[in-house]
Parts: sequence; C-alpha cells; structure tokens
Amino acid sequence: MKFIHAADIHLDSPLHGLSAYEDAPVAALRNATREAFKLLVSRAIEEAVAFLIIAGDLYDGDWRDHNTGLFFGQQMGRLRQAGIRVFLVWGNHDAESEMSKKLVLPDNVTVFGHRKAEVHLLPELGVALHGQSFKDKAVLDNLAVGYPAPVAGLYNIGVLHTALEGYAAHASYAPCSRAELHAKGYDYWALGHVHEYQAWQEESGKQSVIVFPGNLQGRHIRETGRRGAVLVTVEGGQTQIERLYLDVLRWEAVTVDASDCHSIADIARELGRALEALLATDADVPRAVRVTITGASPAHGLLFGRGPQLRAEVLNQIAILGNDKLWLEKVKLATQPVAARAGQTESLEALADLHQILDAAATDPEFLALLARDLQPFVGKVRGEVNEDVPLLDLARSGELAALAQRVAPALMARLAQGD
Repeated sequence: MKFIHAADIHLDSPLHGLSAYEDAPVAALRNATREAFKLLVSRAIEEAVAFLIIAGDLYDGDWRDHNTGLFFGQQMGRLRQAGIRVFLVWGNHDAESEMSKKLVLPDNVTVFGHRKAEVHLLPELGVALHGQSFKDKAVLDNLAVGYPAPVAGLYNIGVLHTALEGYAAHASYAPCSRAELHAKGYDYWALGHVHEYQAWQEESGKQSVIVFPGNLQGRHIRETGRRGAVLVTVEGGQTQIERLYLDVLRWEAVTVDASDCHSIADIARELGRALEALLATDADVPRAVRVTITGASPAHGLLFGRGPQLRAEVLNQIAILGNDKLWLEKVKLATQPVAARAGQTESLEALADLHQILDAAATDPEFLALLARDLQPFVGKVRGEVNEDVPLLDLARSGELAALAQRVAPALMARLAQGD
C-alpha cells in the first residue's frame, strides 16, 4: 500500500525576493505553488497511490477570488478520475474561521472536522486515519491528546498540524511532544506546519514513524534547498519513506570563503566554482541564489563600497555558465580584515595616527554630531533599492552613527593599507 504525505502547500502564496530585479522569472514566481501542486498530483497518479494526505495549510489564507478554489477542484478531479482519495486537515493559515469563500469539494476529498478528532476507516486497505482541523488560526491547545486509540488490526495514521516540541520557526500552534505521539500507538504520524523536512523512524519499528514533509514549494530565501512531499510505502508491516522533490523554483544560499582572495577577480573565480558546483544537482530546476562572501580576506578593503561591481561579477559568472535557469537574489558581504602580520608593522606605521583617530571616532561626541549633520540630509534622498548595495545606510538612517563608524573603520584601514 502506498500513499503520499504533503503539507504546507500555501496555494497561490506569492514568492518574495526577486520581483524587484529586471531578470526575475515573473511568471515562475506567480505560478510556482500551482505548478508544484500539479507535479504532486501527477506523481500521485504515476505512483498509483491509494490516497493523498495534506496535513494543513493547503491555502495561504482567505482567497482573493474563487480561482484558487477552482484550481484546487480541477486537480482533485484529476485524482478522482484516477481513483485516488484525498484526506486533509485545515491548519493555521486556512483554519475554518480564516476562510470566507468556499466551493463544494469533489467526493474523493475528505476533510477532518475541527470540533474533535475524527476517524475514517479504509477497511479494503486495512487503514484507519485520525485527524482534526484547526477551527481558528491560533490553536494553542494540545490536539494530539484528544486523538482516539488506534483501531486494532489496522495501519493507523494520525494527521496533525502542529509545531511539535519547538521544531518550528513559526508560532507554537497545537504543541505536543514526540513522546506523546509515540504513546498513541499509531503507525505513522503525518504532520504539517514545520517547513523543513524532518523524520523520526526507529529501525526496530516499535515506535511511530513521525514525519514533517516540509513545504511543497519554497517561497523566499529563508526556505532554501529541495522541497516537496514524501511517498510512504507499507509492506510486510514495514514503513518506508521516500522524499519526492517537486519544487519548480528553488531558493539556494551559496557561501564563498574569500580568505585566500587578494582581488575581486580572485573572488569572482571562487564564485564561478561555487555556482558550478551548485548546478551539479538538479540542473534543470530554476534557482534563485543568494551569495554571501565571508572570511578574513586580504580583499576586504577592496570590497568596501563595491557592492554594485561585485553583483555584476556574480551576474557575469552566471552568464559564463550559460544557465538561463539561475537568477541572483542578492549578494551579501560578510568579510573581515586580515590581522596585520609582523612583517607589515613598518609599512603600517604611517597609518598609526589615523588608526587611533578612527578608534576614538565612535565615542567622540563632536565627530558624531558632524557626521549626523553631513549624513542625514543625504540618506533621506537615497532611493530604497540602493539599500542592497550600501547596507550601512540603515545605520545612518536610524542614527546609529557610533556603530557606523565602528563598521567603516576596519574596511577603510584595510583599503588604505593596500595603497588604494
């Protein structure tokens, strides 16, 4: 017997972080959650699964119009024609009280109620499904304790939208512990709410298999890496889990260590190698990548104020690779200056006085007052899109001038020490 377990689809949720850029894949951003859901349905049909479980947050919230519901109904119709049933619970995003628009669901779709945990039996498969939907967005009670005892002689599945025991980066809704889930005696817990894949499975098979499949499609740069659902196969009393990667646009974070780089050209070459390694897996999946440059680097001073050039170098490396499915989300600079070596002492003596002045600047009221006078009229006129290239603008805007001086001083000294 096979089934697919998915969660946190957030249908028609917008993707964030690329729309401001000229080369952004606008259509892919707009339709990514729908396209991923189509792939999920297609895979269910290909695998001839007995049923599909959706463990909450099918929708991102109340529909703008009925098109979201019409799309879902169409996809459920595909499963209906293939003889595949669907079982779902509502989560915090699509709780009963959050949804003002509804359409009648096909007869192959079963929704667990919110008043108490319900049981649906599939005797022809030897399966019992237990679940309870959210009535309101903020369900703070432990729903798991109210789930009924397992049905003897059947494969028991619990469907629950929960933060579990602190594994979610989100609000702690319907909290419970793994120990409580094991104590129920179910064979499998199909969980939702946590957007990262996590699974707990004892080799002995004496405890419940507990799985968060993660969300179906990453929606922003904080949801990096492969996304999808899980295919569960039950045979001979054993439960096997296989991850299904179904995302249609993937967010990636690439870190480049510039510790051995002496120039922007050196960094560009390291960038190229890192991006090429990224594309070695699932090269056909479109990607949006954030690049972070780190390390105590001899090039630290050279990078100060060169955000636009570095972004251009990343775009150039992408062009060299010739991959039209790779887009740049952002470049972040997180390098540090290299500590002065003993042999450099004499060459830096001429900068010693300046070094002392810069060290004192952050605590000099007169200097900070002059800095405020000069900077405030300027930062008020800078367009918002410049923030990415000049991240220190936020410190200037908020009046944190002491912190600004502390951040600028090391980069300025490193740049001067190189004779730039």
